[in-house]
Amino acid sequence: MWRAIRSLFGTAPTGVEIPDPLWNGVLAGLPFLSALSQDEQAGLRSLCGGFLDRKEFHGAHGLEVTDAMALSIAAQACLPLLHLGPPAQALGWYDDFVTVVVHAAGVVAPREVTDEAGIVHRYDEPLIGEAMDSGPVTLSWQDVAAAGDTAAEGTNVVIHEFIHKIDMRGGEPDGCPPLPPGFLGTRGARAARAAWLAVLEPAYEAFREQVIVAERFGGAEPWLDPYGAEALSEFFPVACEAYFVNRARFADEFPALVPLFDAFFRRR
Repeated sequence: MWRAIRSLFGTAPTGVEIPDPLWNGVLAGLPFLSALSQDEQAGLRSLCGGFLDRKEFHGAHGLEVTDAMALSIAAQACLPLLHLGPPAQALGWYDDFVTVVVHAAGVVAPREVTDEAGIVHRYDEPLIGEAMDSGPVTLSWQDVAAAGDTAAEGTNVVIHEFIHKIDMRGGEPDGCPPLPPGFLGTRGARAARAAWLAVLEPAYEAFREQVIVAERFGGAEPWLDPYGAEALSEFFPVACEAYFVNRARFADEFPALVPLFDAFFRRR
């Protein structure tokens, strides 16, 4: 398990103390972080200190997880938490697990499902990331390291998997995270969920139709990752990837989702 930052650089009142050169290097490689205001960068840095103090990194198959690698993952993972309260409160969204497993590249995971007829189907699924309910997050470093370049495409594997973690706080991932009291002026959890889905579901259905037309009939390829058409539980994290790393393009593609996500993530 990797604990280098804690042992090398000591602790601050809110967690690990992050050296300036290391922090500046991470910001320089991720344009969606370097574009944050100075206050936001300071808030993110504090969140990262708490995250690194609470989490452990395991390099799979002998991969060495360096300080810079761990901090890059922490910074991207904590971006969705930036406006969700003080660090200790915001990090509570991720308190159901400790370990982040980092592979050098994508992996192939064996899967087994049983259909309605009771027949067991076994297959292999290629993965670049995975979030387990009350368990670890697995990431492909090759894809994490490309985050600065793939922001133009609206993709980010770290944000995707950690949005799954946020969604799972309400139980099985279904595309609707636990919503705060009074969300969008509603009264009660049921009304808040209805208000969320009233916006998210039509956007998902329109996107799913666009993906089907592109794949089956040669229509225009969608900008957003087609994987988001798999289910509402995948559309939410795929949309959040784009929302956080390429807000301008996301706003053009999904204008109805911007105020919804702004309300939840408390961005102004």
